[in-house]
Amino acid sequence: MTSNKANHTAFIKAEAKRLGFMSCGISKAEFLEEEAPRLESWLNKNHNGKMHYMENHFDKRLDPTKLVPGAKSVISMLLNYYPEKKQTEDSYKLSKYAYGTDYHFVIKDKLKELLFMINAEIGEVDGRAFVDSAPVLDRAWAAKSGLGWVGKSSNLLTKQTGSFYFIAELILDLDLEYDHAVTDHCGSCTACLDACPTQAILEPYVVDGSKCISYYTIELKDEIPEEASGTMADWMFGCDICQDVCPWNRFSKAHNEPLFNPQPQLLDMTKEDWQEITQEVFSQIFKKSAVKRTKFSGLTRNIDFLQK
Repeated sequence: MTSNKANHTAFIKAEAKRLGFMSCGISKAEFLEEEAPRLESWLNKNHNGKMHYMENHFDKRLDPTKLVPGAKSVISMLLNYYPEKKQTEDSYKLSKYAYGTDYHFVIKDKLKELLFMINAEIGEVDGRAFVDSAPVLDRAWAAKSGLGWVGKSSNLLTKQTGSFYFIAELILDLDLEYDHAVTDHCGSCTACLDACPTQAILEPYVVDGSKCISYYTIELKDEIPEEASGTMADWMFGCDICQDVCPWNRFSKAHNEPLFNPQPQLLDMTKEDWQEITQEVFSQIFKKSAVKRTKFSGLTRNIDFLQK
């Protein structure tokens, strides 16, 4: 006889698949003992730069029961964003995750529906949905749930699909069957370390966030430091270099989420077009995009810096 736990687990995984998630793994909601010293060391070395929010809620980042009282399970899901078409070669570059509608909106809607379906099928379940907007160590949970391993670039990597996907979680006060971590398959490869133009990957598995091109172009609100001049490789929002060179990403397949498709105009814009971009064009192309985080002033700051 199949247990309730097994039935509930199978139902949740089937619903996640129906909603378009490429995979779903579940782990026990408990204190992340291995992550605690790593996170503490990373923060002590100021690898978070001006991202001071990373210093907040240290306990909540490591203990899901502080986010959802009575939490028993962390459900991790991956959603593919690898685009079918890319920007033209003669262009300042956007990270591929920012081509379409802001993923926070897209994924939050899917998670709300999943939580609704869980309550309808299983009964009253207390839980919260997370998409990289709360103190949750999503890569650690995804790895613990067997969805991939944290690679030398500190991205979550998956054998079948690489790393061009978003990670999301549901933390529930529901007992479920748990998955197991997979082994690391980076081997002796150092492609990501060798390719990073700002040398932000200090050593395998250690990234200095304050040297990352994504940090300079998105998180940093001050002027980009002069020492970054000439190292930004034409990236005006985010950076995909460590993912583009990763051998596992040769298995990436195009997503099938219409909301992640870009405005056609975006793919055709050249460097010259970007240099002449107006607030009006910015608002039109990035209407519901994650690029709005950096605002028109932030994007033009980045473009001006790339022309130095």
